[in-house]
Amino acid sequence: MDEKRVYYKSEKISVSFAPSVCIHAAECIKGLPNVFDTSKKPWVNVAGANPEEIIEVIDMCPSGALKYELIDYELELEKKKMEKTKITVMPNGPLMIEGNLTVNKMSGENIKDGEKLFLCRCGHSANKPFCDGSHKKEDFKAE
Repeated sequence: MDEKRVYYKSEKISVSFAPSVCIHAAECIKGLPNVFDTSKKPWVNVAGANPEEIIEVIDMCPSGALKYELIDYELELEKKKMEKTKITVMPNGPLMIEGNLTVNKMSGENIKDGEKLFLCRCGHSANKPFCDGSHKKEDFKAE
């Protein structure tokens, strides 16, 4: 998949967006409308909140279309101290897995590396094992 990214930078954080990856869950818009506003150009305003708030919302992006890189060294060190693998079951949606992650096929071939991945729970994804947002179209309800 082509991951051309658009970058938005401040002195402390760089936010990137890959339009071709976005599944339009709108977690960013709901989470921080002062930063993420599709009615404005540019639609990402990194000066609209502090880096910690921006990171918290980007971490909720189900597709990984939004990513960040800390420019401030102290913030980066603090983030590394808090790193551990975390799995979150999203209501009626995918499994969100956060950490230093690698997904391999049984053959050992690498499929994807990342800090946050979303795995399909509904069984309808065309991009298994990853979520592609099909749970919304299929009205998936977890029991």
